[in-house]
Amino acid sequence: MGDLAPPEHSSLAYLGPTGTFTEQALYTQDDLTALDLRLAPSIPDVFRQVVAGEADLGFAAIENSIEGSVNVTQDTLAFEVDLLVQREVVISIELNLMVAPGTALADVERVCSYPHAIAQCRNWLGEHLPDAEVQATNSTADAARQLAEAPDGHTAAIAPGRAAVAYGLDVLAADIEDHPENQTRFVLVAVDGIPAPTGHDKTSLVVFQRADRPGSLLGILQEFAARSINLTRLESRPTKQGLGNYCFLMDLEGHVADELVADCLRNLNMKHGDVKFLGSYPAAGSNNAEVRSEASAASRLADEWLADLRSRIQGWPPVVPATARPGVATSVAEGGGFEPPEP
Repeated sequence: MGDLAPPEHSSLAYLGPTGTFTEQALYTQDDLTALDLRLAPSIPDVFRQVVAGEADLGFAAIENSIEGSVNVTQDTLAFEVDLLVQREVVISIELNLMVAPGTALADVERVCSYPHAIAQCRNWLGEHLPDAEVQATNSTADAARQLAEAPDGHTAAIAPGRAAVAYGLDVLAADIEDHPENQTRFVLVAVDGIPAPTGHDKTSLVVFQRADRPGSLLGILQEFAARSINLTRLESRPTKQGLGNYCFLMDLEGHVADELVADCLRNLNMKHGDVKFLGSYPAAGSNNAEVRSEASAASRLADEWLADLRSRIQGWPPVVPATARPGVATSVAEGGGFEPPEP
């Protein structure tokens, strides 16, 4: 399903080879599978192709409900490229142990897969293959591909069911993940463009502190709490500039077009540090627009109450100097939001 990809986008890069979970997630989006699909050898190369103009869109995993963030995706978006998230896609993860035809479980001495997938099957591997050697590959599908190209009767791969079909392997055990509620989140990225607000959106940011001082994180969080903006993810990551230097990766409910979100981002950038905007985009999952609507309504009522108080001040409102810089916040009496500069 999914929203229609913008007509100017005709090509999309994603992590190969054939049979990855990325491909499985991609094929839930009919508009994206109609594009010219290009396999990339790694997640950084997915983004490199988009930046270089070799592909219009990139699609990559960014977070898993069990193992947490996919650091290579997070770090590349935060520190190495300037791309904007256009959409998120969430799918359930079902992992399978597959072998070359004729291989029995007792024959398996080696298990290959992507590190996140191996970690998500620790309990099953500990119970059924406690002595097996574990080898990391670039992706789950790459493990299946390597096994199919060089079957030795002693190696198994952990991969999606579609990889077994693609490479002619037998599934020895299905759904071996330790947690059946396992899900992975993927993001679609482009060089430019912010999707229009839908009322059910998410915004992603990286906040770089200006100084490491007591209470800095509290001050950042208070900007969201004061506006009843819900953070769905908060994670610290090293900035690569020395020990103790960290930034904060954040996902929040709402769109930069929303008055409260825009005002919050303005204050973050003005008071607390540099803000890298990673995008506002349609959110996956259940609709949380009602919570944001209630928060916006409460803010408007508070503004109206304060405006009524200020209207009783003699000589109010004050005269604004003609030299006032455009693009600053309006007064609370005028709505309290961010007013962009005139063209």
